[in-house]
Amino acid sequence: MRILAALATATAALTALITPAHADGPLGEAGGTLAMPLSEAVKVLPAAEETREGYQRTSFRHWTDADRDGCSTRAEVLKAEAFIAPLQGARCTLSDGEWFSPYDGVYVTSPSGLDIDHMVPLAEAWDSGAGQWSAKEREAYANDLGDERSLIAVTARSNRSKADQDPATWLPPHAAYRCQYLADWVAVKMRWQLTVDDAERQALTEGTQECLNEPVKVTFAR
Repeated sequence: MRILAALATATAALTALITPAHADGPLGEAGGTLAMPLSEAVKVLPAAEETREGYQRTSFRHWTDADRDGCSTRAEVLKAEAFIAPLQGARCTLSDGEWFSPYDGVYVTSPSGLDIDHMVPLAEAWDSGAGQWSAKEREAYANDLGDERSLIAVTARSNRSKADQDPATWLPPHAAYRCQYLADWVAVKMRWQLTVDDAERQALTEGTQECLNEPVKVTFAR
């Protein structure tokens, strides 16, 4: 029954919001929610050519402490994703603990061995629409703790291998994680209403053909 209900919800959302092969405008409003099958979500991402003109990493202020609890965004992600909780010292200094890096299937026992990756890299976000955002919106994107798919703890090596690439040129070497990676990429792009170019959409379409067609559910951040 739950499967039928989920399919009905996805179908209703799809019928109400999508007629063309892809969306030409916003998918929804900030705070609104949307769920649809992964294969359809790939289709409705708005299309646009990418441009990196004017990009600087400093345009995205990140690793802030939005709730003023003494722990930066980086530390919050490390605490949330650890399957053996780290020790927390003064000024939210973390030590010990254990994590699993899904990009390369590696277990890590020291926070210093991990990077916090933006699922959709900052440069890619800029290319896909964030270059037109306000500084406040870019800061919110760079520190997005409102959706666990936005930020992920991975080995520094795998993060630097990915760099600012999209799925057209990079996929996680840990093959068992690729469907999850593609679904999360699509979810983050939907959440922030970011565009895709032709090569990216083709890679997403081809890459998700062998994935379970489960609903992608998002709450719009903007």
